[in-house]
Amino acid sequence: MKTRLPLILLLNAAGLALFLSWYLPVNHGFWFPLDSAIFHFFNQGLVENRAYLWLVALTNNRAFDACSLVAMGCLMLSFWLPADRDGRRRVLMIGLTMLLIAVVLNQLAQLLMPVQRTSPSLFFKNIYRVSDLLNFPTKDASKDSFPGDHGMMLLIFAAIMLRYFGKRSFAIALVIVVVFAFPRVMIGAHWFTDIAVGSLSAVLIGLPWFLLTPLSDKIILLFDRYLPGNNKI
Repeated sequence: MKTRLPLILLLNAAGLALFLSWYLPVNHGFWFPLDSAIFHFFNQGLVENRAYLWLVALTNNRAFDACSLVAMGCLMLSFWLPADRDGRRRVLMIGLTMLLIAVVLNQLAQLLMPVQRTSPSLFFKNIYRVSDLLNFPTKDASKDSFPGDHGMMLLIFAAIMLRYFGKRSFAIALVIVVVFAFPRVMIGAHWFTDIAVGSLSAVLIGLPWFLLTPLSDKIILLFDRYLPGNNKI
């Protein structure tokens, strides 16, 4: 992969414009009414439908987070199983590279984005919280919800799939993003813009410098060279 600087700068500009469209306007401009409408729509449903209440509670339990890892793992496993020994090792190295990139970008986003924001379940008054309606362990609030780290990890996974495994795997990964990131919005632990602005803008600004340059390939090669099991050393 050669460095695709024009595309990198275009994606960076899009990410910066997206973030500033939310950050600069008073009360976040048009984003806040959208955030509020989405939160209240899902929040009202908590007392209107018992099955929906349990669905939201279950999909925000810590065990459901593990299901997201299983879903991502199964998609990568579909490439690992038919591969030969070298191919299987490469899939593993790509997975490790993805985790490293996710940790680095998440830490940078938390450090560099000048935002301290509580979740809508803590911001609004006279609303419903799942933890008050059910005696069930679930995450329905956050004291620092921006950017959505869970959503960021899922978006990075989707981009990695596009870069190394093609468009079909990318489409499947996008489904995984929606299924496992949106429950946080439904329960009120995240604003919609924590993901649509915070996670996405961080990925648009940071990730191209890994995937549209030789950097991610070099990281894969380093893992391959120094981790046990490489008989070529």
